[in-house]
Amino acid sequence: MASDSTLSAKVHDAKEALDKQVREIVQWHFSPDTGTPFWLEKAKSFKFNPLKDIQGFADLNLFDLFEDDWLRAAPGSDITKWVPRAYLGKKPVYVFETGGTTGIPKSRIVVEDHWIDYEQMSDTLPDEHFPKGSHWLMLGPSGPRRLRLAIEHLAQHRGGICFCVDLDPRWVVKLLKDRKIDEVQRYKDHCIDQALTILAAGHNIKCMFTTPKLLESLDAALRAGKLEEKRRAIGHPVPEGSLRSIPDTGITGIFSGGTEFTPQFTREAMEEMLENKVYMTPTYGNTLMGLACSKPVGPHDGYKISYYAPQPRAAIQVVEFNDYTKVVDYGQTGRVLLTTLTKEFFMPRFPERDEGEREMPFDKFPWDGVSGVRPFHEIATQTTVGVY
Repeated sequence: MASDSTLSAKVHDAKEALDKQVREIVQWHFSPDTGTPFWLEKAKSFKFNPLKDIQGFADLNLFDLFEDDWLRAAPGSDITKWVPRAYLGKKPVYVFETGGTTGIPKSRIVVEDHWIDYEQMSDTLPDEHFPKGSHWLMLGPSGPRRLRLAIEHLAQHRGGICFCVDLDPRWVVKLLKDRKIDEVQRYKDHCIDQALTILAAGHNIKCMFTTPKLLESLDAALRAGKLEEKRRAIGHPVPEGSLRSIPDTGITGIFSGGTEFTPQFTREAMEEMLENKVYMTPTYGNTLMGLACSKPVGPHDGYKISYYAPQPRAAIQVVEFNDYTKVVDYGQTGRVLLTTLTKEFFMPRFPERDEGEREMPFDKFPWDGVSGVRPFHEIATQTTVGVY
């Protein structure tokens, strides 16, 4: 653990790095040669000059709140308005979408950000639990989301191969809204069956990405003997009771994400589902931010999960509900305000659909974090959480 003076120095250096990133990214997106058409056009209505007046993170308050509708397609619009001139026609461009369960989904263009984010995240994974060269199971959403490609790249970056299931969360949300609970369960069983088939095939999977709900469902299927049934069905039987838990499968490390992470669930997962034999690292992320890693989680702090954004490429603040320019005190509750700062995507001051408590910086991540992440209370009743 760092001393107070060492941590203070790290906090100071992190703030300087964030201010430097802000200056560089604003110059990039608002310069005529490299800039993003959306921001170059938007700047014509500003009462300030981004190229001169934005000198640090605090100056981003000159921008209005970022509106998510700006990222939704509409007749007559062209998504290339989000591609910086420095990249347009020069590099392949991906487009990734958010959930899309409430109308037109938000879209984010990406060139290499998803690779960079997950390569940086890779550096935080302990090799003894996520061995280099190991194969991965991606038990999460597929389709137009960056997560599948990002996990695949993470596996490749670490020298392995990624095996994926086919999972459409939009279909599950529709079923839930129509109250077709039996069909939701059948679809969840279908997704878990795909994972069991991959595990039964003998690919020597050591690492996995999944979500709390799917982790719970996989654990239940294993304990019911479903993997053993698969092995018998393909002519490779195993002794009765030998594949009845996640540790039995040979998985040693789980990288997991989802807002359902609570201290109670985390304790149950680590102690009961994983039997304290498999390392699990919760994360908080989305298409717009990238990936926020967590402090080490365990009984030492009541299984509390604190997330830290990948500064200086993104920063999160916990702000007052009635004034998004004011950060709450440490330990107090507020809404998550996200700023993304990469050459591919500049998004200042976006109010996330989440709230939580502001957390202190610590040695590994010497900047503010957030814990207790949950749906923002004013819209929580409008949120439908699907199979994952």
